[in-house]
Amino acid sequence: MQSSAPRLCYITDRRAVEAGALVPLIRQTAESGVDMVQIREKDLPARALLELVASALDAGRGTAARVVVNDRLDVALAAGAGGVHLGGESMPATRVKAALSAISVESFWIGVSCHSVADVRAAEAAGASYILLGPIFDTPSKRIYGPPLGVDVLAQAARNCRIPLLALGGITPERARTCIEAGASGIAGISMFQGPGVSVEDLRRLRQEIIEAAYTERPWNE
Repeated sequence: MQSSAPRLCYITDRRAVEAGALVPLIRQTAESGVDMVQIREKDLPARALLELVASALDAGRGTAARVVVNDRLDVALAAGAGGVHLGGESMPATRVKAALSAISVESFWIGVSCHSVADVRAAEAAGASYILLGPIFDTPSKRIYGPPLGVDVLAQAARNCRIPLLALGGITPERARTCIEAGASGIAGISMFQGPGVSVEDLRRLRQEIIEAAYTERPWNE
């Protein structure tokens, strides 16, 4: 177990917000205590993505938020980001670990998206730093992965997982405690962080509720 388990992960979607609003949103979420910001802008070419990651790092400076980049290990390393997040079509975690070892990169997170208990076990065995498991609840953006897994599968996956496991897919503030009670160390999402009316105070309160629930239901020995 890492010394500090991520509780809140904001996954970006610049197309769902007004032009120019993403970097200020990243700053807002970082100031609220979000532990991780995943830059998930798959359609951006490398140069534009690199510029966005650099801006995200500047926006989060002075906070504890770690910026990770979806899929693009090269961009993450070039920008000095804190990690890379791997999907089903990304480079395997074992290869990423080997590449990082070859260039002596440390304190770099490798996240893996999982969609089953078997996926979680494989990702942990491959050396992942943390896991996003979903979709837990129904959400339009995740229907391509099939029906929602549900809380029972989340609980099964978390039972023997020794690295941080965050619930993803249809997560709302009201559902967050249910996920923590099932064994998740935190939650991840898009709209609950960049939706209309979301404030720093809302996210700070949510993070505190998650921490309290996690210590009550499943201590992480931080």
